[in-house]
Amino acid sequence: MTKPLSRWFAGSLLTASLTLTAGLGVAHAEDEVPAYRETRLGLYVSASEAYDLLQGDPRAVLIDVRDPVEIKFTGFAEPTDIHVPWVIADGRHFDTEARTWPMVRNPNFTAEVSERLEALGVGEDDPVIVMCRSGATRSAPAADVITELGYDRVYSMNDGFEGGKLAEGDSRGVRAVNGWRNSGLPWSYEIDPAVAWQPAD
Repeated sequence: MTKPLSRWFAGSLLTASLTLTAGLGVAHAEDEVPAYRETRLGLYVSASEAYDLLQGDPRAVLIDVRDPVEIKFTGFAEPTDIHVPWVIADGRHFDTEARTWPMVRNPNFTAEVSERLEALGVGEDDPVIVMCRSGATRSAPAADVITELGYDRVYSMNDGFEGGKLAEGDSRGVRAVNGWRNSGLPWSYEIDPAVAWQPAD
């Protein structure tokens, strides 16, 4: 089956210092994680294209890499097969300068995703679609890690679950442009217990 798949080309590499810490308190330079849109494979789909791919290929899988708190308050794509967060909000260390809680890398991401893919019997040539909030900084690096595991059809969803922000009007800044939730695709606030991520002991 051949379907049109959009390509997303960002102008430059964005960098973000997302720190993974041994005790979630001490930052290490080697744990800085780049945040970017372009993947090594260069495979991208919009939310609508991702849905078509999932409907047309029973071997295709959808991986949500958002933090559980995001999902709790914004919703869950019903066809999601795997939920493993790329980064997690560290509720134990409030950043007074940034006025928010820092996001830290999930240290078990690679092992957890690998285990879930193997459990589902996903083959190296099967389509794997990675989704974050807006396709801006998490789905691409997560897709690259999955590619390193040996999967060669890993797509980054370039508009994510929530899509882009409205540019004008009373709701300017609200994420209501494209994305899974705004494209009329099936989603719910109810999270499938069989799919929901739970931190390792």
